[in-house]
Amino acid sequence: MRESPPTLPGLHHVTAITANAQANIDFYSGVLGMRLVKLTVNFDDPGSYHLYYGDELGRPGTIMTFFAWPGAGRGRVGPPQVTATSLAVPEDSLPFWTDRLKLHRVITRPIVERFGEKGVCFTDPDGMQLELVGVAHGDGQPSKRGPVASQHGIHSIHGVTISEEGHETTARLMTEVMGFKAIGRDQNRFRYQAGKTDGQAAIVDLLCVPGAPHGNMGPGAVHHVAFRTPDDSQQTSWHRTLTAAGMNVSPVMDRTYFHSIYFREPGGVLFEIATDAPGFTVDQSADALGKKLILPSWLEKHRTEIEHNLTKLRLKN
Repeated sequence: MRESPPTLPGLHHVTAITANAQANIDFYSGVLGMRLVKLTVNFDDPGSYHLYYGDELGRPGTIMTFFAWPGAGRGRVGPPQVTATSLAVPEDSLPFWTDRLKLHRVITRPIVERFGEKGVCFTDPDGMQLELVGVAHGDGQPSKRGPVASQHGIHSIHGVTISEEGHETTARLMTEVMGFKAIGRDQNRFRYQAGKTDGQAAIVDLLCVPGAPHGNMGPGAVHHVAFRTPDDSQQTSWHRTLTAAGMNVSPVMDRTYFHSIYFREPGGVLFEIATDAPGFTVDQSADALGKKLILPSWLEKHRTEIEHNLTKLRLKN
């Protein structure tokens, strides 16, 4: 029997870098009202925090994560890199968000319209570019525990902007291998949408900026973008598909809350494909999410040392 092609419904998460875990929590939970769904450490560097935010349960497509690199110099935003992350909010909530951001002394750029959608642009405390985009319908379940009323809350990621010196080879990978559809162009911005989806957490804009100064990693920069696939079996199929397309793909890595494979697209941006399961309630109840430091089983025996080396945080959940 011929194997069915694996599916890629859209984005799973975006992982960026912060220099200050407390300021990051204050902003994403305190200002934007996202729920801190997991407080853990970077599994590859257990001396530093890894923070996860999302909707009420941190469902795939709603997740922003941050590696905390205290004391690191600010990164430079530029190609090849994810240079903006957009978050979906109800379209009639944009005036609320403009007022809220102003109240918290966040400088915004005027509401802009792109591909028929309106949005507000601003940066987080590390200088990372964010956009709130108004959408007619959202499938996420914004946290009811935070300072933002759920009717105005962030539903999910809307999409990402990836800046490249040239977009053609990346576009070919996305359309011919990853199943995205080209749905629009606005000057040097090319929009793609994950196949078989309603558009939530499914938009990738390729911004063609030849000659722009290259970006580098550090606080304020996006480390990688993850796409979602339903389960391990489909992830295995993606590994085969990507390898056949000439990508150098990592082995499967167990991230406790999902399983991951990584590869660099032709322009150089780090892509991940992560499974939907098992999710953030695998080691905490829904009510307990984000309320204390959780370590993977292989690091639990080092808890005392790890906690001693980490900066104490004031949590907002």
